[in-house]
Amino acid sequence: MEWKRKDLLSLYDLTAEEIVFLLDTAEEFKKVSERKVKKVPALRGKTVVNFFVEPSTRTRVSFELAEQRLSADIVNMQAAVSSLRKGETLLDTVRNIEALQVDLVVMRHSAPGAQAFIAKHLSCGVVNAGDGAHSHPTQALLDIFTIREKKGCVKGLNVAIVGDILHSRVARSNIWGLLKLGANVTLAGPATLVPREFEEIGVRVCHNLREAIADADVVNLLRIQHERQAAGFFPSTGEYAKFFGINRETLKWMKPDALIMHPGPINRDVELTSEVADGPNSVILEQVTNGLAVRMAVLFLVAGCVKK
Repeated sequence: MEWKRKDLLSLYDLTAEEIVFLLDTAEEFKKVSERKVKKVPALRGKTVVNFFVEPSTRTRVSFELAEQRLSADIVNMQAAVSSLRKGETLLDTVRNIEALQVDLVVMRHSAPGAQAFIAKHLSCGVVNAGDGAHSHPTQALLDIFTIREKKGCVKGLNVAIVGDILHSRVARSNIWGLLKLGANVTLAGPATLVPREFEEIGVRVCHNLREAIADADVVNLLRIQHERQAAGFFPSTGEYAKFFGINRETLKWMKPDALIMHPGPINRDVELTSEVADGPNSVILEQVTNGLAVRMAVLFLVAGCVKK
């Protein structure tokens, strides 16, 4: 197929065919990082601005490395040292960036829909690196890439997503991507963080960890999003870990070959113990590695549709 989108904003917007095409393209780019010289000229002459209005480690570094390995010219911006601090609007800021003849803007922002808003006003490409609790498409793509790589396919797999679903952009993006590719998705966590309303989009909601993970082929654990919570949703992290954390004992409830995933950053001894995070079922660091290939694919395909 031919990629026809100048922006990557959400997996909700993509067809199953587009998602598979992205994953197949990422497979080819993963080979670049396995070479002695880890660089290709695919984006030579293109300029990418990384505009992170929210903190980031894995996503920001991964995008920067992906851009470097594609031979793009890179400009890194942070809100703290931008004119947003002087009262300039987000739209004015990005319009001024575009006026410098850039080709792509990779943006993280705390406001849901911020990237979709600016994409309507810009002719350059926009890649969503996370917008509030709404969407994180490249994280979901790398998660699905890892699942497909390890299990051979996605269709028919049972995937349990455990944790703070209510405030998680990772969960939302994973849900849409997994459902489109034919996986069975279970959401698990305290009732305050996993409301029954999620069942309306075709997933199973469960408030009992053992029940949720018993038949899971993949268990994706999510961090408690304290920064997005205005009030306490459970008594303590200790109580959360007791009922929804994965440790040596709860690991026995799972299939022996089930994958343990986490988008990071990990709160050890809350979502999972170090024994599990660093154990044989864990593919957490492989997710990070695969994120580089996925972001190379996204940048390459989106840049190819920017009309400059």
